[in-house]
Amino acid sequence: MIHPTAIVHPGARIGAGCRIGPYCVLGEHVVLGDRCLLHSHVVVDGHTTLGCDNEVYPFASLGMKTQDLKWKGGLTRVEIGDRNVFREYVSVHSATADGGVTRVGSDNHFLANTHLAHDVQVGNRVIMSNLATLAGHVIVEDHAIIGGLAAVHQFCRIGRHAMVGGCSKLVQDVAPFMMADGNPAETRFINKVGLERAGFDAEVVAMLAKAYKTLFRSGLTLENALSRLESEWPSSLEVRELVAFIRGSQRGLAR
Repeated sequence: MIHPTAIVHPGARIGAGCRIGPYCVLGEHVVLGDRCLLHSHVVVDGHTTLGCDNEVYPFASLGMKTQDLKWKGGLTRVEIGDRNVFREYVSVHSATADGGVTRVGSDNHFLANTHLAHDVQVGNRVIMSNLATLAGHVIVEDHAIIGGLAAVHQFCRIGRHAMVGGCSKLVQDVAPFMMADGNPAETRFINKVGLERAGFDAEVVAMLAKAYKTLFRSGLTLENALSRLESEWPSSLEVRELVAFIRGSQRGLAR
């Protein structure tokens, strides 16, 4: 169903069962998967692809040109998976460099006024609360939660099952399973409630709490703390993930 006031370019590809509400605008290179719902006043433009069962609320803007002043032209894309919810006034911008991609996974929930800048990479089952913003090239891994009004600096990474508190200023990476808060943000503890809700068993949660103390409260250098974790829990998948994430950091760790 396409409302008669909607403007859909003849080149746009619309999947089966889509509903496009009043005053929506879809550009020439837009692809909508099956059963997407665009409520009203939604703009989707650029080389933008949405998977199936996405829901987009009024005044959201997906796929428009980057705000990055380094933009020199070229073909850039936005690729969005399935079953995402984009609430009112959400903006997702295309990449900056020719051939670049801004990528969003599936089952994410972006609350009103959230912003995803150029070249961000967002995983699956992520929640961004109202007015949270991701600068360019930010990576957000699966199941992360970003609180309202939080601002994430470009090139930062937020690990799997991590949480960023509301109104935080994040200028360095947040490790998986951890909770960061403050201005600038510091790692406060493990994301205990989030881990329990996600089904992590008590032994794993307790182990991650000990890992937190080694990393952030022991007084050890970061390298020595990582070496201790590797020696104490060599077979733990969670600890190995934690160590690998930290060793791969380019901006440093929010400690």
